[in-house]
Amino acid sequence: MIGHLRGTLLNTSPSRVLLDVRGVGYQVHIPLSTFYELQKIAGGGEVAFHVYTHVRDDTLALFGFWTERERSLFERLIAVSGIGPKLAQTVLSGMSPDDLIAAIGTGDARRLNSIPGVGKKTAERMILELREKVQDLASSTAAVPTVVETDLIQALVGLGYKPAAARRAVSEVGKKNPDAAFADRLRESLALLSRA
Repeated sequence: MIGHLRGTLLNTSPSRVLLDVRGVGYQVHIPLSTFYELQKIAGGGEVAFHVYTHVRDDTLALFGFWTERERSLFERLIAVSGIGPKLAQTVLSGMSPDDLIAAIGTGDARRLNSIPGVGKKTAERMILELREKVQDLASSTAAVPTVVETDLIQALVGLGYKPAAARRAVSEVGKKNPDAAFADRLRESLALLSRA
């Protein structure tokens, strides 16, 4: 299995690259997040990818990622029933890793639904199967909410607040008073949102 490739870019598109590794050209499928990182590189310098090798009876495909974290997220996505490598690549192209992990952690199926190819049932399966499995991939600046925080966010969304605003309020209240009871945290979050 190929797990890492370093070489010179011969050709780049938003969904794949052709990478020359010592005279051998490897076609590597990439998500948009990796493509954007490649756009920052001036000239045709050497680049490296974290690679997932997908092998089936009639297929051998390489999927490349700018970071190990993206590859780990990809591997967890393809473990979900009904999500293959192409859809996982689309998911990672449709949302940043931090946003994806937050949407899964908060159970925000509507947000996941906004990704092309992800229907309601697929979004619900992603949440059900990955909620606990992606917490270790959350960056320190975008940690996955706890179960209590998730319930608070869902309660606020049910009251008509936007998910992003609800997440910010719950996070801020949690930092000030993490041991407060659910009702107190909900009341403080509502007060914070009403001032915004």
